Amino acid sequence: MPPDGLQISTFDQLDARTLYAWLALRNQVFVVEQQCVYADLDGAADFAARHLLYWRNGELAAGARIIPPDEGRPAAIGRVVVAAKHRGGGLARILMQAAIAECRNRWPGPVYVQAQRYLLGFYLSLGCEVHSEVYLEDGIEHVDLYLPETEAKPFSGSL
Repeated sequence: MPPDGLQISTFDQLDARTLYAWLALRNQVFVVEQQCVYADLDGAADFAARHLLYWRNGELAAGARIIPPDEGRPAAIGRVVVAAKHRGGGLARILMQAAIAECRNRWPGPVYVQAQRYLLGFYLSLGCEVHSEVYLEDGIEHVDLYLPETEAKPFSGSL
């Protein structure tokens, strides 16, 4: 496994064990914990994405995927997840700050985030703005958000 801390990789840079840990974490949270049967492996976004993975004590503690802009669609941050035993310590905020910095430094323009409604306050605290009514996706309330276009800033959070 990679050393503790943040790892940013393209899909092709992920070795088999890292990819397995990443997909297992997403499955554990999005399918098992949230009791939501859906196809996490979407056939395209993972291949195009940059994967931000945070390792702690040799295990994958958190991750997010950044999808580059394409054909008029802005960059997007999704599949933001923190393992249950690593929640409550600010790791989600640090991960999102790193994801936002990665987007800002690579691509101009706003950043799209699709969030579960119960996390709306968290995303608003990061500067996101609501751009939809609440809607159901896979039986879970979601809302579309955008981070407005701003100047790129280096990531300064501590991991």
